[in-house]
Amino acid sequence: MNRFALAGVPRPLGIFCPDANGCLPVKTALLQINHPLFITSEDESPAIRIGQPTDASAATLPFTGMVAPCPLERLGSPDFCRDHGLRYPYVGGSMAKGISSIAMAKAFGEAGMLGFYGAAGMPLEEVMTAIDELQSAGTPFPFGINLIHSPNEADLEQALVELYLKRGIHLIEASAFLDLTLPVVRYRIHGIHRDGSGKIITPNRIVAKISREEIAAKFFAPPPERFLRELVGSGTITPEQAQWAAQVPMAQDVTVEADSGGHTDNRPAISLFPSILALKDKIQAQYRYQQELRVGLGGGIATPASAAAAFAMGAAYLVTGTVNQACVESGTCDEVRQMLAETRQADITMAPSADMFEMGVNVQVLKRGTMFSMRAARLYELYRSHGSIDEIPAEERQKLEKSIFRATLESVWEQTRAYFSVRDPRQVEKALQNPKHKMALVFRWYLGQSPVWANKGETSRKIDYQIWCGPAMGAFNEWTRGSFLEVPANRKVITVALNLLLGAAYLLRANQLPIQGVRLDAEALSFAPLEIETIKEYLR
Repeated sequence: MNRFALAGVPRPLGIFCPDANGCLPVKTALLQINHPLFITSEDESPAIRIGQPTDASAATLPFTGMVAPCPLERLGSPDFCRDHGLRYPYVGGSMAKGISSIAMAKAFGEAGMLGFYGAAGMPLEEVMTAIDELQSAGTPFPFGINLIHSPNEADLEQALVELYLKRGIHLIEASAFLDLTLPVVRYRIHGIHRDGSGKIITPNRIVAKISREEIAAKFFAPPPERFLRELVGSGTITPEQAQWAAQVPMAQDVTVEADSGGHTDNRPAISLFPSILALKDKIQAQYRYQQELRVGLGGGIATPASAAAAFAMGAAYLVTGTVNQACVESGTCDEVRQMLAETRQADITMAPSADMFEMGVNVQVLKRGTMFSMRAARLYELYRSHGSIDEIPAEERQKLEKSIFRATLESVWEQTRAYFSVRDPRQVEKALQNPKHKMALVFRWYLGQSPVWANKGETSRKIDYQIWCGPAMGAFNEWTRGSFLEVPANRKVITVALNLLLGAAYLLRANQLPIQGVRLDAEALSFAPLEIETIKEYLR
């Protein structure tokens, strides 16, 4: 039963024209998200009807409360949707190693959402192939490509930017940046010009994913002057373009990344997001940009309640990640999807990252069912306490070769050397001169291979799977338990996305009732997953 009651005897607020459907059960009424609802008192009992406000009519009823329509298109920022050619303010964030796959980006784009291909950690040739497929997929749809900060491989970051500029990629998601770099600045201002009305046009857009105020401030600000001078000096841009660039933000859209899978500072969204939102308002007032700054929220978005909370705090758009990895379109294997479907909120931990290993940067991963986090932590301990591989005690070295690497460290080094001889020869040169750097590259072999084993489903290496995962995965599993979405094979990114959006709209509407004196039971204040065809009926 969808029970509800009025607290006290409220006075009428006005009159309305009810439609022909009569009184509706509260859940049925709230799901009619495109229609206003009116609370009436009939036969001394409260009732909810669909209708339209009016001044006078032959068939009117007085109402004591009202619930506003909440179309999904109006959640978040309509400007965000317009600028990126979207129907819904929903973004599938980029997960490295192609986990955010071509199929995933295509599914989001074709559904009026925005998906980013996870280019981080992928060979340049595979990124080129992904761009080819996304750009030649028939009817054009919105999509973007990831650009991850690569402090240890600056040439790779530059090569990716060169590729994106050459191939006409006009939208990237910049992630894990510790500071701005020349390549990302060059990408942002490439092709900057004024239109016929004098408005500054920036063809290339950046959605910056951040978790710290100081990094957000860098992306909210115009490009650093030192980089503009360098680009002018190299002839990459003109002095006039540099002047225009000083009037636009590095990123109009900044995603607050709270406690998430992968690179994360484990920040709570409820405190981090308002701080970045206030910073956005301060910087917008300082620079008075023509392009209004916007702030989205990701990390922890996995249930209708968390999605509704994000929009209630003022998020311009939502970004999901971990829950998408558990969907059939993700670039991982069915075995990993099953492991994710069994994950609880406490089944995660932090472990050393492959790309920033020497810096001590961690990523959030799945702990349940794998020993990766413990083994990666042990490698970092050995790296910190020894100056070279040769300094590692023989007994400890044998353990590493037998349990973690399953090969001699010499053979691992030869594989690593061959890899970097093609990818970044300077790493090999540095390793030959610096034994500690050589040790780091060998240890990074394990950290770099572990997500590959997971994505490919190499069962013999299941104990070493590195699966990027946040607590949102556990929350999603709790919400979907007992529903059709509990089964991994039924999890599709658009089904999940529309459930989250519709659920958010439902809860935002439901929460308008208690403040108007309407008491609802727990059933009325919950939203269970719906099949995609049912959702489409409510969106009409």
